[in-house]
Amino acid sequence: MRWPPLYAVLDVETCGRAGRDPLVVAEALLDGGVTLLQVRAKAMPSGAFLALSAAVVARAGARARVVINDRADIARLSGAAGVHVGQDDLAVDDVRRLLGGQAIVGLSTHSVAQAEAAVRLPITYLAIGPVFGTATKDTGYAAVGHETVSAVARLAAVHGVPVVAIGGMTLERAPGALAAGAASVCVISDLLRGDPAVRAREYLEALSR
Repeated sequence: MRWPPLYAVLDVETCGRAGRDPLVVAEALLDGGVTLLQVRAKAMPSGAFLALSAAVVARAGARARVVINDRADIARLSGAAGVHVGQDDLAVDDVRRLLGGQAIVGLSTHSVAQAEAAVRLPITYLAIGPVFGTATKDTGYAAVGHETVSAVARLAAVHGVPVVAIGGMTLERAPGALAAGAASVCVISDLLRGDPAVRAREYLEALSR
């Protein structure tokens, strides 16, 4: 699969704090050219999460692939392209068994050691972070910086696994993460600065230079 430089995350709680409707934000991001979109809703009830995910998948259509955070069951029921899991979520092997060989399966890592273990699993990509400090999510891990991104990217390249840099991403910081070796940057709250469609276009332009 062709890996896009911008991986947008639609975080329901972040949208709520900003007074934004998640589905409206999703539509704007898609209109702005986002082709890989994760839906994350840590506190949303399962029924509402499924309804939102299915709506985002329907609106994405052939324009973008939608990945669901944590919930492989929601991913399967909504028709999403895959799931992203963390270190303490459902095991990658179980996710792969549930969703099949064609699904996108991403895994969060927070150190070179975790990345070394991750590349031996049936994942599509791995995320490394937080690259910078972030207020969006308390990961319990310190910022890893570009040096770790580079080390993980070199390691993952041997296995043909793309690396996504996440955590504290801004328009100014994102190009540096790609320069450090990441295939993509994962952006959450910074996409809500102004019009998300305009912001997404700004990212895509900056990351294509």
